[in-house]
Amino acid sequence: MKAARAKTPRRPALKKPSPPGPKDPVGVYCRVRPLSRPDQECCIEVISENTVQIHPPDGYRIFRNGEYRETQYSFKEVFGTLVAQKELFDVVAKPLVEDLIRGKNGLLFTYGVTGSGKTHTMTGSPGDGGLLPRCLDMIFNSIGPFQAKRFVFKLDDKNGVDVQCEVDALLERQKRDAMPVPKTPSGKRQIDPEFADMINVQDHCKVEEVDEDNVYSVFVSYIEIYNNYIYDLLEETPFELIKPKPPQSKILREDQNHNMYVTGCTEVEVKSTEEAFEVFWKGQKKRRIANTQLNRESSRSHGVFMIKLAQAPLDADGDNVLQEKEQITLSQLSLVDLAGSERTNRTKAEGNRLREAGNINQSLMTLRTCIEVLRENQMYGTNKMVPYRDSKLTHLFKNYFDGEGKVRMIVCVNPKAEDYEESLQVMRFAEMTQEVEVARPVDRPLCGLTPGRRFRNQAFREELARKLEIRGGPINGETEEQSASEIFLQNFPPLPSCELLDINDDQTLPKLTEVLEQRHKLRQKLSEEFAKNVLTFKTVLRELDSSVTSKENYIQGKLSEKEKIITGQKTELERLEKKIKTLEYKIEILEKTATIYEEDKRNLQQELESKSQKLQRQASDKRRLEARLQGMVAETTMKWEKECERRVAAKQLEMQNKLWVKDEKLKQLKAIVTEPKNEKPERPSRERDREKPIQRSVSPPPVPNAPPVRLRHRRSRSAGERWVDHKPPSNLPTDTVMQPHVPHAITVAAASEKALAKCDKYMLTHQELASDGEIETKLIKGDVFKTRGGGQAVQFTEIETLKQESPTGRKRRSSPSNADPPEDAADSEWTDVETRCSVAVEMRAGSALGPGYQHHAQPKRRKP
Repeated sequence: MKAARAKTPRRPALKKPSPPGPKDPVGVYCRVRPLSRPDQECCIEVISENTVQIHPPDGYRIFRNGEYRETQYSFKEVFGTLVAQKELFDVVAKPLVEDLIRGKNGLLFTYGVTGSGKTHTMTGSPGDGGLLPRCLDMIFNSIGPFQAKRFVFKLDDKNGVDVQCEVDALLERQKRDAMPVPKTPSGKRQIDPEFADMINVQDHCKVEEVDEDNVYSVFVSYIEIYNNYIYDLLEETPFELIKPKPPQSKILREDQNHNMYVTGCTEVEVKSTEEAFEVFWKGQKKRRIANTQLNRESSRSHGVFMIKLAQAPLDADGDNVLQEKEQITLSQLSLVDLAGSERTNRTKAEGNRLREAGNINQSLMTLRTCIEVLRENQMYGTNKMVPYRDSKLTHLFKNYFDGEGKVRMIVCVNPKAEDYEESLQVMRFAEMTQEVEVARPVDRPLCGLTPGRRFRNQAFREELARKLEIRGGPINGETEEQSASEIFLQNFPPLPSCELLDINDDQTLPKLTEVLEQRHKLRQKLSEEFAKNVLTFKTVLRELDSSVTSKENYIQGKLSEKEKIITGQKTELERLEKKIKTLEYKIEILEKTATIYEEDKRNLQQELESKSQKLQRQASDKRRLEARLQGMVAETTMKWEKECERRVAAKQLEMQNKLWVKDEKLKQLKAIVTEPKNEKPERPSRERDREKPIQRSVSPPPVPNAPPVRLRHRRSRSAGERWVDHKPPSNLPTDTVMQPHVPHAITVAAASEKALAKCDKYMLTHQELASDGEIETKLIKGDVFKTRGGGQAVQFTEIETLKQESPTGRKRRSSPSNADPPEDAADSEWTDVETRCSVAVEMRAGSALGPGYQHHAQPKRRKP
């Protein structure tokens, strides 16, 4: 613990969080599963090998007020409904297995809504294995002949690995075999028929270039993340019938290399595909699944199957594993089957299912948030903290996004119309994930030993066995030398008894001498045979040494050639990398320039749209103003035309009146001159003036010598037209002889639009008190016009006045007995109706008489 604490201050010095090397984008692939029934409505179709198109179903369009919008999404590659598992494996998972054997990490996870085929893609079905069994099969096909014996590699509890010698490994195996626990599954045992068809892969796919001077061992573990807790699916728990213990959750920790691992997780060493898949199937049975409205076997947790590959080089002799922990390489491939995102209103989840769905959606949302923050940091140069710790799922795999291996994602979608909205969210997340870049992992360093050690040692042993077989080695064939050895060993003459019981015994010593001479001869023969075998063995060794030397020279020559080729390739790679960096820099500049231009283009388009809208509004305002001005011009033109006509008529009337007054003066003067002085001048009557040939526009001059006529009723000159006779109820009746009378008139007490619409003339009877106290009645006449708004307007044209005078007051001006009027008072004393009514009245808004009242008249001349 003290050593670990001592290393804590030096952690920021590591360059791991931001590797300076090149980066690769996250590979995102899309797989479309077939429909469950042929009559189902489809909302997703494959456009090309990289593009899918999603369109809202018919019911969705009706619900969304008829909106119809097709959206296309691009991926690294799209797999349709007819794509086999092998084709998907070759494109997506095979490169990750190759990197695993080369000592690099990899992460592959399936993502999608519930019921979209994620578990089928990862595990497969009977007769058609998924990605996981195919990855295992490729690993063992590649490293099969180079696997180490069990327990040569031993994992520790700190995410590390140790190496043991053959003796320690043997003792460990014997110790494990003697323990009363379930043994590790053996590859020779009977395969479970439940999953036998899944691992029966006939492709025999393997990695072409495997380091043959290394030994390998595979370790597998299987965990699940359920309700944001980590559980070991391979953990052996004692079965208790009375009170079973619930499984204990595991804790995430960080090792000395800042990699995340699960503490206390069971890791099993396996030696074959069958054995590894049997371990997986054992944990798969413990994984939590449930029946929902959308999926009969819905995964309620995230399943993570981890494959660790430990490899170490052989020693210089090529016999045993190099006992150096620094030379051990530990790589990992994580296969993740994510639980499907779902909506509770569709799954009808309650209780535990509802809680599970909430935790699943929360962990997937955290994954999406981490991807968004990574994308924002990389695209805009920000340094926001990525919330890996908000979920166990993202916290476990944060090393992959920080540059510890390749990341691949398979987006599984169900094309049925009911999953349209969920599929739309999945597509958006997948398209955003493609923009995240992960640092490319570095290659592991070479061990520095001579390559080809294993096969040289193997070839040496085979050659030595062959030579010994040919030259008399320990074989089963019978030869003469072996017969002599057998004679020497088996038929060696026994020594006779050496006891001399009699001095005259002459047989014992000669027999002993003879036996010793035979033994001496056999010894000499054995020595000659041994010397001959020694010479033969020395010759074999010299030949073998020369052969090995020639092979070494040949291999050294080949290695030098390969090194030259590698040096040239490295130079070419450096040149290409520099070129790639230059092109990437140019591409980055062009992308920034394109971004600036696109921003300018959007701004200009927005400005153009605003200008166009402004011009349209101005044109609309202009048209309205023009129409309004045209109406005002037409109205003003009509008004001024009538005003000019009125003024011309008034001027003509004035000139005619003046001319008539002058004629009257001349006539009076002539009458005064021609008549005798004793006669009084008589004023001509108005009736005689009207009969004169001089024609005027309003009233003709009176005719002379005509008797005065007393009219009962004054008839209007427009009696043939339809009139509105407006008599207010406040008027008083007068008992005058002359009363205004208009035939065919509509008599009203108040002016109304209905009455005005039926007539074309208007007459208002108005009474007021004159200065002498008499009642003066005025008949105000006018023409009725239709207005632009559809109403009626009255323009007054003339006024007629009816007035009574008392005879006891001033004298009537029309009496013939009056004295001669002065000459300059003729204009003011004349009381002709047309002369006095040269008045124009026009109705305007706000007048008491109606719409308006405007008075136009010539001022009367007063007496001097």
